Amino acid sequence: MMIADLIRATRTVRRYREDLAIGDAVLRGLVDLARLGGSAGNRQPLRYTIVTDQRLREQVFPCLGWAGYLRDWPGPAEGERPAAYIVCLLDRDRSGAAEKHAHIDLGIATQNLLLGAAEQGIYGCRIASVAPAIKRVLGVDERYGFLLVVALGYPAEQVVLEEGGGDDPVRYWRDKNGVHHVPKRRLDDVLLLPGKTAGE
Repeated sequence: MMIADLIRATRTVRRYREDLAIGDAVLRGLVDLARLGGSAGNRQPLRYTIVTDQRLREQVFPCLGWAGYLRDWPGPAEGERPAAYIVCLLDRDRSGAAEKHAHIDLGIATQNLLLGAAEQGIYGCRIASVAPAIKRVLGVDERYGFLLVVALGYPAEQVVLEEGGGDDPVRYWRDKNGVHHVPKRRLDDVLLLPGKTAGE
């Protein structure tokens, strides 16, 4: 798959085939792609925890907030929950002055991870709304700060891109058939030319 096609195919998915496991080798391979991303000062302060055990997944799930725009949706139902999680952590002993750039590293790392996943038919959701209880659930040392949880699985929903417009061009939504629609601003609306504002 060409990189442009892969980027277009890499969409956030929130409902999964929970019955389809993701192999440990695949998950380690995704973390391997994440670690190869650029890092401020090459400090490489990101660390990862892979969660596949069903009991542990059941404890992680209620710690997560799902889909801010879908206010009446509490998250995927049983049978449609993630088959795995990759928890992204900040090693404070390694970050040093580069800690203020950790979220840039995180964006690069998780995009690498999700592109690699999509290439294998696996999709994910980056979740930043995480309850503090997750630290107890995972037994993570205080040295590590929580940054993000990436939920992963084989998709149980269809996600389509469409051109954004109107008063609220970024709000995603689901139609009566459960298809998830994601509006994207038009290229001309985001491309700033010298001396002009977007859309001119």
